Amino acid sequence: MLKAALGSTAFFFAAPCVVGGLIPWAVSGWAAPRFWPGFVVVAAGAFVVLRAFVRFVREGHGTPAPVAPTEELVVGGDYRFVRNPMYVGVVTAILGQALLFLDPWVLTYGVLAWAVMAAFVRWYEEPVLLQRYGAQYDAYRRSVPAWVPRFRR
Repeated sequence: MLKAALGSTAFFFAAPCVVGGLIPWAVSGWAAPRFWPGFVVVAAGAFVVLRAFVRFVREGHGTPAPVAPTEELVVGGDYRFVRNPMYVGVVTAILGQALLFLDPWVLTYGVLAWAVMAAFVRWYEEPVLLQRYGAQYDAYRRSVPAWVPRFRR
């Protein structure tokens, strides 16, 4: 579990923090916050991402990084409501920064980032998960939506 926690921590700073934090701020021109309620949206997105990373370590016994995948399919926590809470959280944080900076370029970046993530999920992650977990993933995929959370069991 320590190895999974360390790997997940490294991946957290290498991927979501860069894609969902550093790049949007750079796109804004390192702007100062202009619409402070945007922080609430950024914090909500970051919270979802952090919960997903913890879930990968505790439930999956691995990391979100493709090079060190989980041993078990992660279906608990926020994964009960949406199949891709980590990506949803990152996009939420980006859109929160678009609000925070009142920047249409950050909004555009958020839409493009989601499109790239959605393509990655569709053309890489889903086939890999189906191959790795078979019927278990297929049943999960049929019962839980990919992008818009469903808050009923």
